[in-house]
Amino acid sequence: MDRVILHCDMNAFYASVELLSRPELAGRPVAVCGDPAARHGIVLAKNERAKAFGVSTAETVWSARKKCPELVLLRAHHEKYREYCGLINEIYCRFTDMVEPFSIDESWLDVTGSGLMFGDGLEIGDRIRKTVREELGLTLSVGVSFNKVFAKMGSEYKKPDATTAIDRENYRELLWPLPVESLFFVGAATAAKLAGKGVRTIGRLASCDRKELVSWLGKQGGMLHDYANGADDSPVRLAEERRRIKSVGSGITFKRDIANADEIRTGVTALADTVAGRLRKYGLKCRSVKVDIKDPYFKTISRQKQLAVATDITEEIIGAAMDLIARAWGKGEPMRLITVTACNLQGGDETEQLSFLGADGVTPDASGAGRARGRRIDMAMDGIRRKYGDGAITFGSILHNDIGIDPGERSDEASNDDAAPGTARSAFDAK
Repeated sequence: MDRVILHCDMNAFYASVELLSRPELAGRPVAVCGDPAARHGIVLAKNERAKAFGVSTAETVWSARKKCPELVLLRAHHEKYREYCGLINEIYCRFTDMVEPFSIDESWLDVTGSGLMFGDGLEIGDRIRKTVREELGLTLSVGVSFNKVFAKMGSEYKKPDATTAIDRENYRELLWPLPVESLFFVGAATAAKLAGKGVRTIGRLASCDRKELVSWLGKQGGMLHDYANGADDSPVRLAEERRRIKSVGSGITFKRDIANADEIRTGVTALADTVAGRLRKYGLKCRSVKVDIKDPYFKTISRQKQLAVATDITEEIIGAAMDLIARAWGKGEPMRLITVTACNLQGGDETEQLSFLGADGVTPDASGAGRARGRRIDMAMDGIRRKYGDGAITFGSILHNDIGIDPGERSDEASNDDAAPGTARSAFDAK
């Protein structure tokens, strides 16, 4: 008996949530961005009307306005999106306990055992759409299939507010004529490599010799061959199962280019504060820190360093990031974007080898007094934020800045919390 897998994908999630409190904007092109006034702000989400003008997620506000001069820009409210994410997943859990979030607005559901109570996959998909629409005023598209990859592709096949079934009888007809980049995990670079070999559709990929694909693309080639032929057998995880997070990151595109050390440290402080807070929330520590920097001409560099001691302490992540920037970036050179990412994660309760150095691997800290103080400060700030909100307390250097950091909003333009293929991404990914 085949599994029955659903992929539920909210339609224009951020924009749709914002429009719940702005009904006067119904029918107008709307986009959500980190800062509507930012010169280099990016589009986090757009509604169907904006999409019709060619506005796309992750493009700059400047570019989006060129395509659609009447575009209405709304500021993002990440706390609101997380609240609705929780409400949506509560609805999913009424139909099955096997719910695996893939991002803040996408989840897989295994409803194989739910048929006697709720009907077949199509019926369950329609019931979920109806429930979410009636209770929350939002719409979603649902894909129904016998595996996770085809279920996701089904949710993308027809939008908005639709249920599409992709089964063993029709997947060749529906999916194989599509461009190869429509297959899950085929990005632009992989599509270009495949096109160079004459592989431009999913069907052509499916008919390739598997060993030949591995010779072209490595292990990924075999995986994509399996996906195209419906051979994905990855499980849907139980709702209460802990997500396997590979990294936790936060990035910001500044309101203007920055160059001096104080401004750089202000930006890094805000980002490290977010990253460290998420690590503590997840019960994780990092063994390395990575920094990505983009200049005004979109040249990007990436640097990473190992830490002597695993950490979730904000000041230690700030120190590691600033050290990387000092080594990698010329003094006085302008920056457009910085991303700080905690990598090589481990459980916060895992034992670690003691060191006579601090977490940066350089500063002596034989007593550990500095680390203990940093942890006490972080825990106190966490407690205040839980009780009074994210904007209740922040670092003094962040207050009254003019580079686009809002002291009251710790969520950023794009999060880099990662997971391996087949596992959940962060619930903070921009959509």
